[in-house]
Amino acid sequence: MRAIELADLGRAYGERVALAGVTLTVQEGETLAVFGANGAGKTTLLRILATLLRPHHGSAKVLGHELPREGWAVRGKIGFLGHDPLLYRDLTARENLQFHARLHGVRFERVDAVLDAVGMSARADDPVHTFSRGMLQRTAVARAVLHEPQLLLLDEPLAGLDPGAAALIDPLIGGGTRVVISHDPTFRGDLALGLRGGKVAFCERGATVDDVRALYA
Repeated sequence: MRAIELADLGRAYGERVALAGVTLTVQEGETLAVFGANGAGKTTLLRILATLLRPHHGSAKVLGHELPREGWAVRGKIGFLGHDPLLYRDLTARENLQFHARLHGVRFERVDAVLDAVGMSARADDPVHTFSRGMLQRTAVARAVLHEPQLLLLDEPLAGLDPGAAALIDPLIGGGTRVVISHDPTFRGDLALGLRGGKVAFCERGATVDDVRALYA
């Protein structure tokens, strides 16, 4: 099954073109690794796939649904992790995840399980605004995977994490169908997309470290 199908996808902010001419296919179970310097269009692409932005031209299908027309049908099947952790700062970690669980019809037992998996059980009842950057990231990952989504959209998922925390997170986000934004040229997906100024610099299987590093030159 094709998890993602993009054809000539584009988006602009006023006169500034953020994304132009992106065409690719990601099969179910594959990882798309997205590379590019700041402002290259990576976050715009992720937000379109998450149904948070509408494309201005071209077409996008996610998990068999056309965007944005059928966005309602795909939102519950997506786990999204952006720069903003999307957590209510005055609520505890447990309360944040319980709120998310209600939205997706997930049993509260699952909340405790994912908080334990990311090493946050001891801080589960503390307000989110008391957390360090790494704790926020771990809680945000727990939120993203709570409902066991069919597709994970991840923007630098290991950012701000020490090696121990990264080792806890990696198994939770390491399988299934994924789109992962990364600045690590050694990161490997089944398909690599390099963006430069909103346009496709490369889109191939087997992109090299040098291909990725060239995007930042």
